[in-house]
Amino acid sequence: MSSAHIIFDKTGDKVAHRVIKMRTSAVRDLFAAASRSDIISLSGGMPDVSLLPPSAIKKAMRAAAEDDRAVALQYGSTDGRVETKQVFCDLMRDIGVRCKPAEVMITSGAQEALDLIAKAFIDPGDIILAEGPTYLGALQAFSAYEPDVRCIPFDHEGMRMDLLEAELEKIGKGKAKFLYTIPNFQNPGGVTMSPARRKRLLELAEAYDFFVVEDDPYGRLRYDGGHVKPLRALNDQVVYLGTVSKVFAPGLRTGWVVAPKSFLAKLNLVKQGTDLCGSAFNQVVVQHYFTDTPWQKTLQKFVDTYKTRRDAMLAALEKYFPPEATWTHPEGGFFVWVTLPDYVDTGSMLSVALDKGVTYTPGDGFFPNASAGQNCMRLAFCFESPENLDEAIRRLAAVIEDQLELYRAFIEAGAIKATSPEAAQR
Repeated sequence: MSSAHIIFDKTGDKVAHRVIKMRTSAVRDLFAAASRSDIISLSGGMPDVSLLPPSAIKKAMRAAAEDDRAVALQYGSTDGRVETKQVFCDLMRDIGVRCKPAEVMITSGAQEALDLIAKAFIDPGDIILAEGPTYLGALQAFSAYEPDVRCIPFDHEGMRMDLLEAELEKIGKGKAKFLYTIPNFQNPGGVTMSPARRKRLLELAEAYDFFVVEDDPYGRLRYDGGHVKPLRALNDQVVYLGTVSKVFAPGLRTGWVVAPKSFLAKLNLVKQGTDLCGSAFNQVVVQHYFTDTPWQKTLQKFVDTYKTRRDAMLAALEKYFPPEATWTHPEGGFFVWVTLPDYVDTGSMLSVALDKGVTYTPGDGFFPNASAGQNCMRLAFCFESPENLDEAIRRLAAVIEDQLELYRAFIEAGAIKATSPEAAQR
């Protein structure tokens, strides 16, 4: 005879106050649903690692397992191997940033770097500035330390400097701790900060005494236009975050920070209590991949493939989506940001979309306040084929049209008031 057992959580009243306020990641929650064979996923920003040549992977891993196993399988320094740091310095030079290994720290992906920065520099109530919407992983990393995150809207040229300056005038000099930005093909917005706005941002950082954290996971994945200099290339006080996740392998969990030595000393201190040191094996694999294989050729394959997929998504949006919807047109990266009329709740609509065989990421998870972004969604074009992208957008358009028809019926019945055309187009 089977018996039911009720298990009570005996730690519920002992959990830290900061954990109670933390929100789960919408993308992580969607992974299980996205793995279903009948689902076309537009939710996760996963690189297509099937494009990596097996020979290059084998060569890098064989070097780590055989030639360098004495160091690859051993503990390492907290801030990372000097040889791998030099590889990252070489990668930075390619994009216009000159740095030395002493100005580099290796982390377990850029995500750990965000957590280390938060742990080292955020006290409860500190004001942090960011684009609105912004990367939900950054919001998760920051939220554990209970800051006051202020979001600055963007347009097609990136974060609006006029609105940032207005917010800074309201806050006052020295009151904001730092500003977090993804200037290249922003996640989730897909927009790129213009050179003029980058210059103005650094001027405001100097005038109002805050430091800038530049997160650049997608910078090498440009499909249109020319290279735009990183903020770090314009000012050596900028804290730059890099990762191999989008140009090599996210499973290796290897990223890096370029920053002033005094800044890295603080990160080194808190990292010792986090993981002692990163994986030396992964660092050696990364080192050999970027020095012993034709990785630039593979990168070009990534760029060509993602560009084709981006074009397929944008064409499908034009073909299927209603005129009430607007969306960004990214020059690179993985994402398109869609804005629907104010009365559409993309969070509640997600279950209907899943029934139709498509996922996306609701917009409210990209704001510190869940009441914002409810009529928006992030669509990822990086992983699915052009044919699947077309079909996914067709399915999603049908779901949205049902929502709009329901709203129109309520209007005709007098149950709700019509939203103004201007509000509907925001």
